[in-house]
Amino acid sequence: MIIIGELINGMYKDVGKAIVNKETDVIQHLAVDQVKAGAAVLDVNTGPYSKNPKEDMKWLVECIQKVTDVSLALDSTKADVIEEGLKLVKKRAVINSTSADEDKMGRIFELTKKYNAQVIGLTMDKSGVPNSKEKRLELAATIVAKAIEFGIGPEDIYLDPIVLPVNVAQSQGVEVLDSIKEFGLICDPPPNIVVGLSNVSQGSKVRSLINRTFLVMAVANGLNAAILDPLDKDLVDAMITAELILNKNIYCDSFLDAYRKI
Repeated sequence: MIIIGELINGMYKDVGKAIVNKETDVIQHLAVDQVKAGAAVLDVNTGPYSKNPKEDMKWLVECIQKVTDVSLALDSTKADVIEEGLKLVKKRAVINSTSADEDKMGRIFELTKKYNAQVIGLTMDKSGVPNSKEKRLELAATIVAKAIEFGIGPEDIYLDPIVLPVNVAQSQGVEVLDSIKEFGLICDPPPNIVVGLSNVSQGSKVRSLINRTFLVMAVANGLNAAILDPLDKDLVDAMITAELILNKNIYCDSFLDAYRKI
């Protein structure tokens, strides 16, 4: 499982404040702590309230890369903000993200190819997030086909079926889980499949329990990447155990410690 650490995001109050005040230590501690907890990639988002997102993205990338060399997932709705980060990354980046809209895919896939990056494709279009597995699958196929036109292989694509909060869209959990299973059959080799895990519990009172239960179910259906909080130890332990039961890892009595170190 590829863990993408979600915590360096300006929508969080402390991170937003750190970005505004250029509090290097706050960002660097978050980066190091997430990597130590198992994150192979760090999501980097200036947040919705940044007054100068291009400069803030550059500052975040430079700040993080002084203390860790893991890959960065450059997260913005604006392609020019993403490109500012792509110019500075030392390791192959992940672009977060494109939708299935033709114009959006064209611009993002140009950047993906130009900077030899990987890319997250959200299975939504101008009509919004679909309600059915069938529509998600159609949009996923559209994203993969367009990416291939740009010379981007399936192994460099992360398809995101878009998890919705269970407290307002309860029926969508099953649709997302079914979509994860189907996405793996779109092509050979299959694309990666990712979710923004915390969305499933947004607005709920027992967030950690909902997150880890859904994650285990998603892993069982073929999920191989997730944007999540790696500092939630119970969540990561549940993920490791799910992969063990699915025979993806070899059992030993200290399997939690063993696979946390990989």
